[in-house]
Amino acid sequence: VQLQASGGGLVQPGGSLRLSCAASGSIFRIRNMGWYRQAPGKQRDSVAVITRGGTTTYVDSVKGRFTISRDNAKNTVYLQMNSLKPEDTAVYYCYADSYAGMDYWGKGTLVTVSS
Repeated sequence: VQLQASGGGLVQPGGSLRLSCAASGSIFRIRNMGWYRQAPGKQRDSVAVITRGGTTTYVDSVKGRFTISRDNAKNTVYLQMNSLKPEDTAVYYCYADSYAGMDYWGKGTLVTVSS
C-alpha cells in the first residue's frame, strides 16, 4: 500500500486547508485511515481516524474544527481543517492500517499557520 498526501501549505490563523491522501497498491487490505501530525520538537500524534465504515475519532484539540472523511471508491481520505490556529502548525502524515495488522505511512505534508 502506498499513500500519497497533498494539500499542505501556508495559511493565516482562522483560515482553512484541505488535505487529501490517495491510497494505491493492495488497497483491499486497508481498514482504518487517518492523519497524524508532528510539530517541531514534539512526537507524532494522532489527529483524526476514520474506519472503513465511516466511524470517526478526533483528538480533543481539533474537535469542531477538523473533519475527516473518506471516499472508499477513490481510496482517498480527506482532512478538512477550518479555524486553523498557529498551534496546528506541523507536518501532517497520512496513515492507514490493514486487517492483517500492518501500518502504512505517507510522506508528510507541511501545514504552517502564521500571519
